[in-house]
Amino acid sequence: MQRRTFNRNLLLALLSAPLLGATTRKSRSRPKKTLPVPRLKKGDTIGLITPGSFISDEGLEKAVKNVEELGFKVKLGKNIRKKRGFNAGTDAERLSDLHEMFGDPQVQGIWCARGGYGTTRLLPALDFKFIRKHPKALIGYSDITALLNAIHTATGMVGFHGPVASSTMTDYTREHFMRVLTAEHRGYVIRPLETEGEKGSAPPHLPGRATGKLTGGNLTLLAALAGTPWQPEYRKALVFIEEIGEKPYRIDRMLTQIREASHIAEAAGIALGAFNDCQADADDLSLSLEETLADRLLPLGKPLAYGLSFGHIENQCTLPIGVRATLQAEEGAITLDENGTTK
Repeated sequence: MQRRTFNRNLLLALLSAPLLGATTRKSRSRPKKTLPVPRLKKGDTIGLITPGSFISDEGLEKAVKNVEELGFKVKLGKNIRKKRGFNAGTDAERLSDLHEMFGDPQVQGIWCARGGYGTTRLLPALDFKFIRKHPKALIGYSDITALLNAIHTATGMVGFHGPVASSTMTDYTREHFMRVLTAEHRGYVIRPLETEGEKGSAPPHLPGRATGKLTGGNLTLLAALAGTPWQPEYRKALVFIEEIGEKPYRIDRMLTQIREASHIAEAAGIALGAFNDCQADADDLSLSLEETLADRLLPLGKPLAYGLSFGHIENQCTLPIGVRATLQAEEGAITLDENGTTK
């Protein structure tokens, strides 16, 4: 009888207590101003890091070659060859490389050699005050979405959603990369090539013009950030989204999570990039990719364009997160209304 009473009281105490290891997170104060970063120029040193997954020898060789062919020098992160399971070393090692590159006066820009998985693990330990004191261009996409958005959310610093260093640098990719990172880009118009995403039913589209701060990236990472202190501010933003290898029901789930955990309903407009390998199989009981996107996004009533040239494709533009931009939904064109870099 006493054991039963003890067990019952213990259970009640556990249920009423905070979960072990859980922390009460206060909402972060968001910077009121966007912080541009120093413009890159040929001859500058680019620091290569792998804040997510391990990179192969071939991938690293390609990354170094890309940096050099663009006219920059290379500095490798101290732990870039480390490997721990699917990650490029421990969280502490990957975090150390990121912080060291921001603090290194010889490094003018930081380019993630690949994405993969692992950047969300670093967010609680990022030294945002240190990063804000040493603003530099941080470049990448896919899993790097988490770093770009978290850093901008906490510091106001512009980040660059563009190719990773081991990407294939097509003429289109190179042109937009260099223009956005090495030159004044206020008034620069980014027009899409024919999307490399799979063709299905009619893509979702809502005509109109939308202006707001560029925010977004990979859908999986945006959903992972939803409800955390690092989720982007979607109100009045121009939100861009891409994905790869996710079936429509998963895309539905992630968009629903973002809708329910954020203010995306108050966004200015939405630009959708490539959604490669995201169609349902022929025998699936499923809406198509396009029907799913339309179901989750068209009811928001915001200008919406589909098939822009960003995401897991070879021909990628570079989008500066935090910069005010305008979407012309009919053309699928984005105009950068201000500079994200300074001389």
